[in-house]
Amino acid sequence: MVVGVLQTPDYARNIFTRYATLHRSPRDTEEAVRARIQRQELLRVPGKQFHILQGEAALYARVCPPEALAAQLDRLVLALSLDAVSLGIVPFNAELAVPPANAFWIHDDRLVIVEDWHAELWLDDAENVSLYLRVWESLRASAVYGPEAHRLLARAKRSLAPR
Repeated sequence: MVVGVLQTPDYARNIFTRYATLHRSPRDTEEAVRARIQRQELLRVPGKQFHILQGEAALYARVCPPEALAAQLDRLVLALSLDAVSLGIVPFNAELAVPPANAFWIHDDRLVIVEDWHAELWLDDAENVSLYLRVWESLRASAVYGPEAHRLLARAKRSLAPR
């Protein structure tokens, strides 16, 4: 799945709708979408930097209609040009020293938030934060950036074209 801070409203809506169905919960999908999009304002805060890694599989996952996925891929292309964002894509064929297990956010050297489809785990002890920093560095070394990332996004978008 594409990281939340870079999701389009339609992509996020499809994700939240699927989670509501999974949980058999009458969640307020539109409120969740609004909250997710509002958090994206952080991308415009002067001095803030976001270092984001995205697995290539997320570029192809059909968690929304093709037109919504195409718009999402366009948003990721735009993210490549944002000063506040360093977006790396871990290609399908990347050699991985550590296979990724869950999404996680490293907020600083004191807090890591691990995300799953049903819960968040907040880790603030030095040992776990250090572990996630090592995992991050390993994945970062496997990622591609700039023109190479742009090529992966373009290839994913071409795959959406009717044949």
